[in-house]
Amino acid sequence: MIKRAVLALTLPFAGPTLAEGILLQSPIDCDLTSTCYIQQYMDRDPTAGVRDYHCAGLSYDGHLGTDFALASTAEIQNDIAVRAAADGVVAGVRDGMADIEYTPKTAAEVKNRECGNGVQITHGQGWVTQYCHLKQGSLAVQTGQKVSAGDTLGHVGMSGRAAFPHLHLSVRKDGKALDPFDPDGTLTCAAPADSTLWADPPPYRPGGLISIGFSDHVPDFAEVKSGDAKKTRISMKTRTLVIYGFAFGIRAGDVMRLSITGPKGQVIAKDIVFDDPQARSFRAIGKKRTWHPWPQGDYHGNVSLLRNNAVVSQSDTKITLR
Repeated sequence: MIKRAVLALTLPFAGPTLAEGILLQSPIDCDLTSTCYIQQYMDRDPTAGVRDYHCAGLSYDGHLGTDFALASTAEIQNDIAVRAAADGVVAGVRDGMADIEYTPKTAAEVKNRECGNGVQITHGQGWVTQYCHLKQGSLAVQTGQKVSAGDTLGHVGMSGRAAFPHLHLSVRKDGKALDPFDPDGTLTCAAPADSTLWADPPPYRPGGLISIGFSDHVPDFAEVKSGDAKKTRISMKTRTLVIYGFAFGIRAGDVMRLSITGPKGQVIAKDIVFDDPQARSFRAIGKKRTWHPWPQGDYHGNVSLLRNNAVVSQSDTKITLR
């Protein structure tokens, strides 16, 4: 018999109305306010437009799940656990697909296997959850196995149709995809998340910084995404000192404010305006030294993402030049 996780509407719940059905726990073992983040929500716009459950643009056309993202591809090696969101029975698994970034050149390789390495769980009464893009060789369950909420299914990877390391979670009832953040089918922009399937709803972040760091050159996007851009040691004799910021959920008109302050005061500061919305992007500023070495000591970097003159996200970092 399938162990069901079905709760009645009379249960106490401190927050929006609990939709009848399964009660979901977090499917990823990380802090969604710092070490990881939600890159994309389910697209609630039935047209060619894009709209998440807050009536903002953290999604893409036709997206039918929630993407819980890691800060860099290097994080895949930290074996971030993917966990069962509710009690149920494993209905299917797939493993053996490589963790490589999806591009038009790799599209043919993952055709009809876009989920990558994954797990599907049935929860009774027509409820199904599916977990995609797991790390190759990490799956810890098998078909027919009973699982409890919180059990490890595998680790976050980048298999299948994945352009960045993340867990894609989809929730279905009787074959229909539902948004676990607002499953009642009525999108109310004035009161987002007036219903929920979450026991403890993950915080909504309307965009923000993923990472920042110092470098001795302006990095390319591949270095930033992989986590290789950030330098932990820089010499006083390096020619150029750079600070960069990597952000998600960028809207047209957003501003990235970057600055470096050294032992003798401000080295450089600049505001950079984004002209177009972007799912993920980075910006960097730097300064070349004169023929003198950089002054020895601590250098502080500050990066902020601003929207309508208000700070959406801010982070600081420090490096010592010797």
